[in-house]
Amino acid sequence: MSALRFDGRVAVVTGAGGGLGRHHALLLAERGARVVVNDFGGSVTGEGAGAGPAEEVAAQIRDLGGEAVADTHSVATSAGGEAVIGTAVAAYGHVDILINNAGILRDAPIGDLTDEQLDAVLDVHLKGAFHLIRPAWRIMAERGYGRMVNTTSVAGLLGTAGKGNYGAAKAGIAGLTRVLALEGAGYGIRVNAVAPIAATRMLTHSMPAGGLDPRAQSMMDAVTARLDPALVSPVVAFLAHQDCPVTGEIYTAGAGQVARFFTGRTRGYHHPALSVEDVRDHLAEIRDETGYTVPADPGTEIAQLLKAISTT
Repeated sequence: MSALRFDGRVAVVTGAGGGLGRHHALLLAERGARVVVNDFGGSVTGEGAGAGPAEEVAAQIRDLGGEAVADTHSVATSAGGEAVIGTAVAAYGHVDILINNAGILRDAPIGDLTDEQLDAVLDVHLKGAFHLIRPAWRIMAERGYGRMVNTTSVAGLLGTAGKGNYGAAKAGIAGLTRVLALEGAGYGIRVNAVAPIAATRMLTHSMPAGGLDPRAQSMMDAVTARLDPALVSPVVAFLAHQDCPVTGEIYTAGAGQVARFFTGRTRGYHHPALSVEDVRDHLAEIRDETGYTVPADPGTEIAQLLKAISTT
């Protein structure tokens, strides 16, 4: 089988100054893509700024024989998103691939979560994706080709205590990915998402402030040693490739293992005069996962509802 390459493709990778984004950018460049390395240069909580991280990764790519330019605009504003895509157009004429990877953390229990903590995380993760997608979409739609890979998280798909802002943003990205897959079908644009499990500064930041007991710390160290961020990048690269056949899907990736997340619908329970007591008495049947289905879209889900009520 021939190697999957990106010769002639232009890729924008946000948050590429370190961690996952750096590995995404390096792999795409190694496979022939011309890369815009975007990074605001701030801390894991979004404070500060600096050109160093983006410029260092871009220089590393060039030193390895690839093509790359650095970009330090913030994705947290619409103007910043337009500017990032503008950098790609100015340097390479267009954009084929968008990897939405930039992110910050401002964790707090829901009762203590401030407006500033909420807005800062939504601005970078969820609104930040919109800020990049809209200008990139116009270019891709006009050219009849595009690949987008968004970054979601198990914190949004499954929930994590203390991460209401982050989890909501990541769940929103999952929903956005599904919508864009439908909208992009007629334009040659495929949009998927990845939920990474990797040892990054965000994972370190999420660890308990007081640390772990020695036994637990030893177990954690053994796990994180296997969570090389570079092992997530092949999944992202495949989803960004022209040969990727899927759209609107979510993949979890970590330590070299890849799996698909999906939303399932149980067979459920039907009563034409449903009461509160019916829900109580048939909760086990409602929750029974035997014979679940995976609706592709709202229309499919409605069709399953109509089938259920017509046969009971």
